[in-house]
Amino acid sequence: MIPRTIFSPEHETFRDSVRRFMEVEVVPHDERWQEQGYVDREVWKKAGANGFLCCSMPEEYGGAGADRLYSMVLMEEQARANNSSLGWGLHSEIVAPYLLRYGSDALKKKYLPKMAAGEMISAIAMSEPGAGSDLQAVKTTAAKKGDKYVVNGSKTFITNGWHCDLVIVVAKTEPAKGAKGTSLVVVDTSMKGFSKGRRLKKLGLKGQDTAELFFDNVEVPAENLLGQENNGFIYLMQELPWERMQIAIAAVAKAEAAVEWTKAYVTERKVFGKPVASFQNTRFKLAEMATEVQVARVFVDRCMELLLEEKLDTATASMAKYWVTDLECKVIDECLQLHGGYGFMWEFPIARAYADARVQRIYGGTSEIMKEVISRSMGLGGKDG
Repeated sequence: MIPRTIFSPEHETFRDSVRRFMEVEVVPHDERWQEQGYVDREVWKKAGANGFLCCSMPEEYGGAGADRLYSMVLMEEQARANNSSLGWGLHSEIVAPYLLRYGSDALKKKYLPKMAAGEMISAIAMSEPGAGSDLQAVKTTAAKKGDKYVVNGSKTFITNGWHCDLVIVVAKTEPAKGAKGTSLVVVDTSMKGFSKGRRLKKLGLKGQDTAELFFDNVEVPAENLLGQENNGFIYLMQELPWERMQIAIAAVAKAEAAVEWTKAYVTERKVFGKPVASFQNTRFKLAEMATEVQVARVFVDRCMELLLEEKLDTATASMAKYWVTDLECKVIDECLQLHGGYGFMWEFPIARAYADARVQRIYGGTSEIMKEVISRSMGLGGKDG
């Protein structure tokens, strides 16, 4: 296997700490979390105390001022532990960066330290019943009235939605302008008129609380606007390369883990008096998957190098998101097949990974949207391009 060169000894020391945390504080509870549909808030506070939340945020706001490779380590170790219940990545590496980059000093001081400590849980509300990948179709509005915005609408499929204490809402401040009339506003969930709907039951990610959110004349202080009014769509586009890389990072790590679980299983499991690993088909299948995952690993690591240099463009990040999530689903499917009937049993990690992997090709922009982004970067825009 090609040695990885992007991590320093300090990153690997951090990895050891994260792995121990997963083994002690996460894995023993994950089955219960999946059954109840959400994780205990206590694990957020423990993660905050260990410096695992918002670690790339500046120290003045409660973070560690660490580079994003530390965040990458966290994502990889969560995938290795086969945990899909913790919504830390979205909290620390999507919501927090929006606040840091576009929020006022007052907003940053009010929310980021509590987010880093695990005292407040955050979400971002983009998807609606009629608007998924097409954010231009958002119907939620934020009408300016004096020194406030009045937010009305509903959101669905919101990760951390049931637990959240604050949520960044994608809303139309000037609906007639379409995407150019989109803004981002921070809603504190204690505000009057805000309510949480049911926790949604999903095919996978069963322990991750995903909910509907409702806004009924929620009055939000004007200073809770992120950046400039009507620039929300631009801000969303600027953050997409990192968001899509996070999905690719988790995808390749989960595919690597699936190959390792399967290698161990076929070595121990016997069929017709022989280990499953002794059959040529098994060996060749695992050889093929190990090779493909290695190719994906090299590509993802290179994309991370570009991201750290601020040279990763949206099209390349879209390539990583689309191709690696497709590979993840393919590899996990093949690995499940090699487990035979046991692969269909929920108690086996490969079964849970199979259910969790499917959404990777949907959220963060569907694979079809990724291909559209890539083709347009090649000068192949269609009628609307």
